[in-house]
Amino acid sequence: AVLEDLGYRFIEASDPHAALVLIESGCPIDLLVTDVGLPGMNGRQLAEIACEKRPDLKVLFVTGYAGQAVVRDGFLTERMHMITKPFVIDELAQAIRAIIQGTVSPRSICASTVR
Repeated sequence: AVLEDLGYRFIEASDPHAALVLIESGCPIDLLVTDVGLPGMNGRQLAEIACEKRPDLKVLFVTGYAGQAVVRDGFLTERMHMITKPFVIDELAQAIRAIIQGTVSPRSICASTVR
């Protein structure tokens, strides 16, 4: 309910396959927020499939892994962003707002870059 508290409408999926059903449903989605580590399919795989189905979809990965290493390995592509744990709710809110409004450059690595 954090996103709702920030004024966003959201839909929640219980797993990556349920998320893909929602992506394919045609309901309006501005931003996919996903953890990197998911059961059965990682967040990067989910994002890749989702972006194939919705070319304008933006993605925000939430991770506790070292962000710099992930970027160096080519994990992020255009329209993909990452915020690393731990973060405070205000940082998440700023990151989401900046990504949706397009005021943050693609492939930003952490919330501190959108302050």
